Amino acid sequence: MRQENSYVRLLHASPNSPAVDVYANGNAIARNLTYRQFTPYLTLPAGRYSIRVFPAGQTANPVLATDIDIAGRSILTAAVVGILPGISLFVNPDPVIPKQPGRVLLRFTHLSPNAPNVDVALQDGTRLFSNVGYRQTGSYVPLRPGVYIFRIFPAGTQQTVLYVPNIRLRPNRFYTIYAIGLAGGTPPLQVLIPLDGNSYINV
Repeated sequence: MRQENSYVRLLHASPNSPAVDVYANGNAIARNLTYRQFTPYLTLPAGRYSIRVFPAGQTANPVLATDIDIAGRSILTAAVVGILPGISLFVNPDPVIPKQPGRVLLRFTHLSPNAPNVDVALQDGTRLFSNVGYRQTGSYVPLRPGVYIFRIFPAGTQQTVLYVPNIRLRPNRFYTIYAIGLAGGTPPLQVLIPLDGNSYINV
């Protein structure tokens, strides 16, 4: 019987956590992962995984211990989120859906632990995502390829809390805007906009 693999990348999005090592079923899958850093997508067989997260270089007293189930032929990002000592693992699937020829597909994920629900808009005020709460992800929306300015507001307001200029989005690709950091704190609120694996991984 053919084994069904999946593709998993890790993201360190806990703003007050040190660099970490991540183990799955006792095997190291990431070492010295620092805040804001993604791993490449890792190929893993489908199944249940015991995840342990340790400060880098340590193998005792994990700062996070949890189990996750990974379905076959899936693509996902697993993010370490929250504030120590209450961090957790947020699993964000990359849906395996058709591309829209000549278009960009963009979504938004809120991983700032102290920020309120937010809206995300284009420079002209067009709302792309509305009332997205912590650990929530908006659905992909199609856009024309090009260079964009994004503005992030507390939901239902016009008060810009983050201005994101000069983001080039290329055609026939999937992207996620990840909001991380602390509203009014250090490290500050910011975004990461990686290319999602469903852009180029065939499952």
